[in-house]
Amino acid sequence: MINRRRQAALALTALLATAAACTNHQRQEGAAPPVPPAPAAAAAGGFTLVASGDLLPQRSAVDHANLDAGGGGYDFRPMLAGVAPVVSRADLALCHLATVFGADGSGLTTPPQLVTGLAGVGYDGCSTASDRALDGGAAGIANTLAAMDQVGLRHTGTARTQAEAGSLTLLNAGRARVADLSYTYDVNGNLLPPGQPWAVNLLDENRILADARAARQAGADVVVVSVHWGTDGQNAPDQQQLDLAKRLTAARTGGRPDIDLVLGTHAHIPQAYEKVNGTWVVYGLGDQIAGEMKDSKGRQDPRGNESTLARFTFTPPARPGGRWEVAKAEFIPQLYDLDAGRVVDLNAAIEQGADYTAVRDTIRDVVLSRGAAKDGLLMGE
Repeated sequence: MINRRRQAALALTALLATAAACTNHQRQEGAAPPVPPAPAAAAAGGFTLVASGDLLPQRSAVDHANLDAGGGGYDFRPMLAGVAPVVSRADLALCHLATVFGADGSGLTTPPQLVTGLAGVGYDGCSTASDRALDGGAAGIANTLAAMDQVGLRHTGTARTQAEAGSLTLLNAGRARVADLSYTYDVNGNLLPPGQPWAVNLLDENRILADARAARQAGADVVVVSVHWGTDGQNAPDQQQLDLAKRLTAARTGGRPDIDLVLGTHAHIPQAYEKVNGTWVVYGLGDQIAGEMKDSKGRQDPRGNESTLARFTFTPPARPGGRWEVAKAEFIPQLYDLDAGRVVDLNAAIEQGADYTAVRDTIRDVVLSRGAAKDGLLMGE
């Protein structure tokens, strides 16, 4: 059943249609893409999960949000409206907040109005463990989580108190309960706040598996792990990603996998999807919102605004206590268009006549580069 916030998101899709349409890299009037029907598996008792990559607005993106607010404040809803048709129809929609909030987006922080846009298009929660999580210290974490609480966005990966750090984020998706776990490989050299070693979940294999097993014992039907890892600007997953993915997906308790889905972030560009030990791993979703990104040599790197939405349709087990299986795996290519200041669903835009075919095909080739097509991964619409 679609909840109130999802109903509001569907209405917002129509209200923001002209802001969402983007043709030939220019802001233009146009209708929003049609809302896709719910997959048959979801209608039969399963659920669909949609996940997106890093939200890391650079100065140019923040300026677009200010322009969309008429110069008074910040409005990220038009920027995100293009993904609402996909996000709002999912039973569970997860994002990755790779920044922290300040009052005005100055320095390394982002305006908190970003969460209004995220909730408005239908996201249910965000992972928050990232290398930028301590850019604002303990106050930055507190500001960020408070803003998310205010709009009803769930969060996992950072904490304001030890009790919050020890709590489990469980979300409802159809008849299933989904645990959302989040960890980061690093915090950019920042020190953990004094007396708060629990403020950010750091990447540790034993910790991840212990948390996953605890989530299962707490009633999680599906355990999702968000991992902030990988090498900046590298399409191919690095050895740490490959090795950790194998170990995490191999872990089992009573013959059942401890982890049901791995979602990777941080590389800032799309990386491959792969089925490892029978479990889907997305090595890197890319950046859903970024801005003018540069490579390691300081050159403009347009790949920093390419990403995918992952969509997995889960079906219930044939017997109690069995695994919820992925019946359908899809990726939807996206681009944050620098000129328009909009996140673009590339397939929808191409259908409307926009010239995004080359970038769409590049993303597709990267996503399928480790043979995911043979395991049934499809490019969704």
